[in-house]
Amino acid sequence: MSPLIRSCKAGQVNIGIMGGTFDPIHIGHLVSAEGARQRFALDYVVFVPAGLPPHKEMSKVSAPEHRYLMTTLAVMSNPAFFVSRLEVDRDEPSYTIDTVRHFSRQEAAGANLYFITGVDAIIDILTWKDYAELLELCDFIAVTRLGYSLKRLEEAQKKMPGIMNKVHLLEIPALAISSTYIRERVATGKTIKYLTPEPVEQYIEKQRLYTAG
Repeated sequence: MSPLIRSCKAGQVNIGIMGGTFDPIHIGHLVSAEGARQRFALDYVVFVPAGLPPHKEMSKVSAPEHRYLMTTLAVMSNPAFFVSRLEVDRDEPSYTIDTVRHFSRQEAAGANLYFITGVDAIIDILTWKDYAELLELCDFIAVTRLGYSLKRLEEAQKKMPGIMNKVHLLEIPALAISSTYIRERVATGKTIKYLTPEPVEQYIEKQRLYTAG
């Protein structure tokens, strides 16, 4: 039985769901998840690596198993962090609504759900599949950096009054790191030390990910 199911049966809990390609997972992801855990009193944060991202070309994305293993290596030292194979094991594109429905009805039924993602994604939430149902099933934690313009999020609020009752902003100062930046550094032979956990760095090197050869 999942530890999340056991906990939910024992009493009300708050669970964060952090979706993403995680290609690779990096310190910014982990700092954001831990910041959300503390700020919103989350009992657990579940990382859900995307299997077939609907908005990305799979030829440009590392194999799901690589990304799942890197995510597992990155979170193993934090007892409040878990990794789910839910999307990795799907044979079809995974949408956020599918994942949230799964947790709300099965793996974490009865829990308060918070979906953690970057504010860059949230500003387009009105284009997401079944976004109205999403806003009913969970709250959103929109991670942002200092000085980021929230104009587009304000525009979304005009189209859907009350949306900000379900979207909570979380500023993470050191959010400049990105997976793209890490891939580019690996491709050009530059170090990625301290940008991602050491086990992930070693995995990337051993598997020769993001290199031309």
